[in-house]
Amino acid sequence: MKPRTFTRKFHIHLGRNTQREIRRGAKPKRPKARTPRIAKLMALAIHFDDMVTRGQLEDYATVARFGQLSRARISQIVILARLAPEIQEDILFLPKTTKGRDALNTTILGPLAHEHNWDRQREMWEELKKSLPPHVLNGDPENGEDAPPTQG
Repeated sequence: MKPRTFTRKFHIHLGRNTQREIRRGAKPKRPKARTPRIAKLMALAIHFDDMVTRGQLEDYATVARFGQLSRARISQIVILARLAPEIQEDILFLPKTTKGRDALNTTILGPLAHEHNWDRQREMWEELKKSLPPHVLNGDPENGEDAPPTQG
């Protein structure tokens, strides 16, 4: 009797807490770019605020319980909904991150969100944009990423 050989493709997946899993098929290719985390959090802030405003959820503590997050973290996220609409739009349409860490986060945007005057927020946002690296707001042409479309 001849020995039989079977060929299968598999890869080792590094899961949560660095647990290794053997998965069938070839290793999936990683995307070259990703949506900035702050853009995802901005979308969540708008969604959570809408759910509480409509009465679908009682309060933000309920959001925290359902999302299994601390009340403090939910507060950091939901405060983004206090930003002026133009700032929210800029954040939602940030170009994808191609390498490294995101330049914007809730800590940096916190002082803007705590300002109640939208005109002052807009001034602070313009100052903040001047201090950011150009690729954060305009995309990264070196890595093949185009600038976001302008809206007019």
